[in-house]
Amino acid sequence: MIKLPSKYKSILNTQETEHAIVAIKDFFQLALSTELNLTRVTAPLFVSAGQGINDDLNGVERPVSFPVKALNDQRMEIVQSLAKWKRLKVTDLALEPGFGIYTDMNALRPDEDLDPIHSIYVDQWDWEMAIDPNDRTVYYLHEIVKKVYRCLQRTEFFLYDRYPSIKPVLPKDIKILYADDLQKKYPKLTPKEREDKVTKEYGAVFITGIGGKLHDGTIHDGRAPDYDDWITESGDGHRGLNGDILVWDSLLDCALELSSMGIRVSPESLKAQLQERDMMEKTKFKFHSKLLKGELSQTLGGGIGQSRLCMFLLRKVHIGETQVSVWTDEIKEDCKKRGIVLL
Repeated sequence: MIKLPSKYKSILNTQETEHAIVAIKDFFQLALSTELNLTRVTAPLFVSAGQGINDDLNGVERPVSFPVKALNDQRMEIVQSLAKWKRLKVTDLALEPGFGIYTDMNALRPDEDLDPIHSIYVDQWDWEMAIDPNDRTVYYLHEIVKKVYRCLQRTEFFLYDRYPSIKPVLPKDIKILYADDLQKKYPKLTPKEREDKVTKEYGAVFITGIGGKLHDGTIHDGRAPDYDDWITESGDGHRGLNGDILVWDSLLDCALELSSMGIRVSPESLKAQLQERDMMEKTKFKFHSKLLKGELSQTLGGGIGQSRLCMFLLRKVHIGETQVSVWTDEIKEDCKKRGIVLL
């Protein structure tokens, strides 16, 4: 459980915060797009239900759905993420390896548990790039991770240049780690406790191999079986071609996930992951059928939380300080007592 600090005063006031949020978003998306050769595209707010396009996240979250009168009450679903939609878009655009897309995603996750870093409203930069099938390696993944991390560092310095009172804290390099190694090293700690321990030590880490079974039969964290490849052997004694970027948040005294990313499933790894999760019924969906037939581009992609990144860079302690959402009366009252101004 994340505990808010008993004493807190925001570095920037509300008006300054609003201006800084715009500056961060404008700068970061330009940095990301130029670093990874990404072109901006417009994203959907909702997709057709029953096509297998919406993201199941951990496989249990319920999407918001509604009927459309003009389509004979055909049901639509508010997106929970664009992981699969992006791959379809890259395929439709026939992008060459090394080029991709990014978009502003606005999603609703009504089953999310509310706390200082989680909201039912999710705004993030979703990105996806075409890759050569020969680059489906953990080494290529880690090169892209380092590029994304450089964008975070550049944005932090950009902010410091505008607001000198916000000192840079990101370390020079991001530490590459593996979920399986962490379980072996700290078997008595929970996955979250392992994340906190190593992120506090290194300042910024990328934990590789999230979603697949670790050597003890557990998983580090849940991942749906139809976008990230978490089952393929990475060639260095581990499994999984995906992971999370975490940074140390000294105000909340915990690791803060800023990005989840990975190489996407091949037809072979999709089938293996669906079998492991006992979800072979998904093969009847349009997205999964096209993928299994080899009709989709091989891609690598991820998402970077906009409000969470702003929260971290602006040294805020609650995500409600950088986005507008709904909160329980208890949360609002607690924030008021602590001097936390929710937007």
